[in-house]
Amino acid sequence: MPEKPRLATPLIVEGKYDKIKLESIVDALIIPTDGFRIFKDTRMRELIRRLAAQTGIAVLTDSDSAGFVIRRHLAGIVPPGQIINLYIPDLAGKEKRKQSHSKEGKLGVEGMDSRLLLDTMKKAGLFESGDLPAREPITKADMYDAGLSGGDGSRTLRAALINELGLPARLSAPALPAVLTRLLGREEFFELCKKLSKQYSE
Repeated sequence: MPEKPRLATPLIVEGKYDKIKLESIVDALIIPTDGFRIFKDTRMRELIRRLAAQTGIAVLTDSDSAGFVIRRHLAGIVPPGQIINLYIPDLAGKEKRKQSHSKEGKLGVEGMDSRLLLDTMKKAGLFESGDLPAREPITKADMYDAGLSGGDGSRTLRAALINELGLPARLSAPALPAVLTRLLGREEFFELCKKLSKQYSE
């Protein structure tokens, strides 16, 4: 299987099925807004701001009215120079998992052809070039070694880390390593976990 291209910026999408689709074709930090939930989730908005300030973000939503409402909201919280908007064409149809068409009858991101999505991202300059130094990732094994998974008190420590970094409380354990890799170096990550573990053991 060919290696998936890696994106240089986090990618913001609407929902979990968009995330699943894109994760099947690219190596990237992909963050779903959970539709309009982003309007009320202050921590998710803050995370997006922080990521945008570091590397910029790319936004890929459906081409219906709801998708543009979410784009406008993101444009209101992220400076113009830190956001790249990607667009899919207006194509009639419905996703296989749905029983009926959407309100506007358009295919969403999850229903788009993979080659079209890859071409859209490539033209926007989102793919990392081979000469860029790869940041050493924080892995699931690192999460275990730091006490964030698989042990007594791991859930409490994970919640403490999420709170310390101001991340969304709903951020799942599987999604956490990719987010942490963008925010922290590995040494910084282990130092912070060590500090929090000490605080909660006292």
